[in-house]
Amino acid sequence: MRTLPVGTDALLVEVASGEEAQALHAALLRRRAEGSLTAREIVPAARTVLLDGLPDPARLAAELASRPVPHVPPRAAETVEIPVRYDGPDLADVAAHWGVGAAEVARIHADAEFRVAFCGFAPGFGYLTGLPAGREVPRRSTPRTSVPAGSVALAGPYTGVYPRSSPGGWQLIGTTDVVLWDHTREPAALLSPGTRVRFVPVASTGPAT
Repeated sequence: MRTLPVGTDALLVEVASGEEAQALHAALLRRRAEGSLTAREIVPAARTVLLDGLPDPARLAAELASRPVPHVPPRAAETVEIPVRYDGPDLADVAAHWGVGAAEVARIHADAEFRVAFCGFAPGFGYLTGLPAGREVPRRSTPRTSVPAGSVALAGPYTGVYPRSSPGGWQLIGTTDVVLWDHTREPAALLSPGTRVRFVPVASTGPAT
């Protein structure tokens, strides 16, 4: 574990893996809920956790450095079901990469249970872990200048859903009508770190092959 000061009242904690970052995030949230930690924001990322609004960052840094990364299972969270049409333009490429048919890509993806590891890139975009081992996929060699909102996509070990139209280099395997970000909703983001996600196949306009 490595700690880095950020400004005057924040601390960035670096760990070795995404699993350790999720465990540390869960442990820090528990400490804040119990009252043994004061922090305005606790924000996980791929291999880091940012704590903002700390009264004494140096003291917390020394405390964390003297402890191993806690092996704390994530808190139970509700499961968000996202209906998806497996009709993405990169479905055939992912199928070829996995050595299966397009229908099998849909089955494998829908059978997995995902968890939001962290959020970023755009408001409402969650990086979801849960793909089976060996199912990582590379990003596209040439990113698209515009990916439609609602695109269900894969990159590396992650699944994500584009909350709005934006450039992107992830492999698009499906589409959903679910609104990931709505500023009039409370909370605005449908997905937050720790949320469980299941993708539910629905009828598509084009048959899988």
